[in-house]
Amino acid sequence: MPRLFLGLFLGALLALVPASAQETPPNFVILFADDLGINDLGCFGRKDQNTPNLDKLAAEGARFTQAYAAASVCSPSRAALMTGQSPARLKITTFLTGRSDRASHRVLAAPINLHLPDGVQTIAQLLKPKGYVSAAVGKWHLGGKGHQPTDHGFDEFFAGKPNPGAESPQGGKGELGQADYAVKFIERNKAKPFFLYLAFDNPHIPLAAPAKGIEANAQSFHPTYAALVESLDAAVGRVLKALEDQGLAKNTFVVFASDNGGVHISELKESPPTYNAPSRAGKGFVYEGGIRTPLIIRYPGRIAPGVIGEPVVLGDLCPTICALAKAPAPAILDFQDISPLLLAGKPPAGAKPRTLFWHQPHYMNQGGKPAGVAREGDWKLIEQYEDGSLELYNLAKDPSETTDLAATEPTRVAALRSKLEAWRRSVGAESMK
Repeated sequence: MPRLFLGLFLGALLALVPASAQETPPNFVILFADDLGINDLGCFGRKDQNTPNLDKLAAEGARFTQAYAAASVCSPSRAALMTGQSPARLKITTFLTGRSDRASHRVLAAPINLHLPDGVQTIAQLLKPKGYVSAAVGKWHLGGKGHQPTDHGFDEFFAGKPNPGAESPQGGKGELGQADYAVKFIERNKAKPFFLYLAFDNPHIPLAAPAKGIEANAQSFHPTYAALVESLDAAVGRVLKALEDQGLAKNTFVVFASDNGGVHISELKESPPTYNAPSRAGKGFVYEGGIRTPLIIRYPGRIAPGVIGEPVVLGDLCPTICALAKAPAPAILDFQDISPLLLAGKPPAGAKPRTLFWHQPHYMNQGGKPAGVAREGDWKLIEQYEDGSLELYNLAKDPSETTDLAATEPTRVAALRSKLEAWRRSVGAESMK
């Protein structure tokens, strides 16, 4: 009888607790590729590269057709993802440590921070008061000694080996070894809410894949690259299987994306590893091929499977994760919580298109030049910082950015140019000299 009364008493207490308070906090997993292009996955239309695990993830979740990185190269893109602040505000607007000025450059590069600024909170720090344990695995690229992930709120950091050798059991770019560490992190922390940031070094150059994989992909556009992408997919599969095996998949918010566009030129004696067409150019450029990214988000039972065509930026993930974890958003925020879009599958009623901005005051290794961008609705303005010239494209009618409409749309150009300049002032963007 005493046990019966105790059970009834505890049940009554639980009934008084709001349902929201009884919910199990979701886990968060971000799987981040390095230089993977918008065309590189089967679920985004690629026919000659094998990505079954990512294709399955896309079938089970939301696949975004207009997702953007916050920059055309790695460090600023990662900084925005981690903090919800624009690269311009963080003053990390190129890869660290950046490209040196050269005689061929018409303007001098803007100064940059060489690490993530102290006091700017990362997702790991924002989630910690909610009881989350966190791990950063793989490529960090946001600062060296004294500015590693564990200096910015992460409980664990495992870099792995980015170039262990083509025949290494860790994978040609270390992706399998990084995934195995991530699996162990999941197994160790299955009873706690966790945040896992797994940033692969794959498929960044130099390319390295096992001979067997290259042979199996001999008919691909670039067999070595295809073998690397296939191994990246296998690494993702190991992490997804671990979530299933531990009974965590249904309560885990999984993101897959790339830090910037694919490399479409020859670099470090490598032939062009991929193509981004119909998107123009690639990594290092502010044209669509440089800033568009494949994005997949799965959250079973909460996000309906399907395609989302609304423009989003990877910087949106920080406030979105905070909202889903019921944690306060960053005090300074340049992106937005897209959980209403995710949960409904469409923009909220009456929502107006927001204006998206980019600031790249640098020359890039791949040939990209200094420029700023404002995108509003279907319209995209590019300001070339070398000479102040302006380009305007209608992305709905001209996704390849082949027809510059600046001369025929002067009013629209002036309005977008004004918004771009006002935004640069608002975030304290550094200018070139």
